[in-house]
Amino acid sequence: MRNLQTAAGNVAYEETGEGPPVVLMHANLHDHHDFDPIVPALAQQYRVITIDWPGHGESDIKTDVTARAIADTLAEFVDKLALEPAVFIGNSIGGFAAARLALDHPDRVAGLVLVQPGGFTKRSVITRAYCRAFGSSLVARRWLPRIIRTYMKAINDNDRAVVERVSRFATTAAGQATYSSLWRSFNDPGFDLTGRAAGIKAPTLIIWGKRDPIVPVRYGKVAHKLIAGSRIEVLNTGHLPFSSMPDQFLDIAEPFVQSIHAAV
Repeated sequence: MRNLQTAAGNVAYEETGEGPPVVLMHANLHDHHDFDPIVPALAQQYRVITIDWPGHGESDIKTDVTARAIADTLAEFVDKLALEPAVFIGNSIGGFAAARLALDHPDRVAGLVLVQPGGFTKRSVITRAYCRAFGSSLVARRWLPRIIRTYMKAINDNDRAVVERVSRFATTAAGQATYSSLWRSFNDPGFDLTGRAAGIKAPTLIIWGKRDPIVPVRYGKVAHKLIAGSRIEVLNTGHLPFSSMPDQFLDIAEPFVQSIHAAV
């Protein structure tokens, strides 16, 4: 692992392969190993960069992580690496960070692959209550392993390894605090991208796992409608389509990435 000092602390990341950059970004409580099933194939043609968000994986422990801070960290990370325009593949909070980068720094983004991204649910009384509930310390202490199994819908050894790794982190005080802090931050008005999404001009592919009950596919359809020219594909998986069905995911994502970098 490599390390980069940021305003949010030390950020760990891994680079594999050579070529145009592709940046992979994980979900709340997860880490860069989520993408292990697809990195080898992508690294045959691209410089693949996988990040551990602040408070996650091998990055510095930080229990007050917010969605805004993660998006800011991505912008700082890309700037400090002096990264040429890249394709960003973001899952969940990683998808939010990628979308916000495309809005705030469009010159940095060649294309987006948004996988169950956050930020495409319009704020309402119901969503605010939902985020408060999931961000409560009681949920974090008592229900996290069950929640993880519920949204993962594990169907193979990749998924089961993710469930084991994330559940292990979820039993720690740091993991519980990080999870809760992120969920509470989803009530920040800046997390709602629905009013800005039309400003995303980068080519965008949306991939959704239709069996995810936490972030249902209807939100993917909202994102698709809001981002002009975007394309949506749905797989029969939970929250991590690239883990559950890596071959099928790559069949969709690789031609898209190739078309982006061929045009740059």
